[in-house]
Amino acid sequence: MLRKSLYCALLGLLVSSAAQAADLKIGFVNVARLLEKAPQAERAKKELEREFSPRDKKLVAEQKSIKAMEERLTKDASIMSQSERDKLDRDLLNRKREAKRAQDEFREDFNLRRNEELTQLQKEIFEAIQTLAKEESFDLLLTDGVVYASEGIDVTSKVESKLETGFKGSKK
Repeated sequence: MLRKSLYCALLGLLVSSAAQAADLKIGFVNVARLLEKAPQAERAKKELEREFSPRDKKLVAEQKSIKAMEERLTKDASIMSQSERDKLDRDLLNRKREAKRAQDEFREDFNLRRNEELTQLQKEIFEAIQTLAKEESFDLLLTDGVVYASEGIDVTSKVESKLETGFKGSKK
């Protein structure tokens, strides 16, 4: 008798859990797609390009200049005096060092700024996801680590719309 009542109680618990689970509203958001396609991502890319393009052009020009010096040294070494060759070697070595230092600084500065922009974008995406979840009464929105999500629960396009609306509103 005890076993039968325990079985009934367990069955009742399972049935009520299944009924509650059927009422859950679950969705999925592809954050990687948003990081790529959101208008804020394009804005950040253009801003980084605008900010770092002049320095990049200077570095490229310096590399070309160094290459020209190397070619001159190779081509004219036999007709140069030893002191001229030594001076050109020193100048070349100093310019290479300076160019490497400038390239390293550029890379560090660019990475810092890119990370700042990425952090800001991730914050905006997170806020858009939370807003959508509250407005549409989701019980659970999943992002990373999902192996499969049907199109019926993929709300990435809705989050993207929220980001676009927020982007247009911030441009005014």
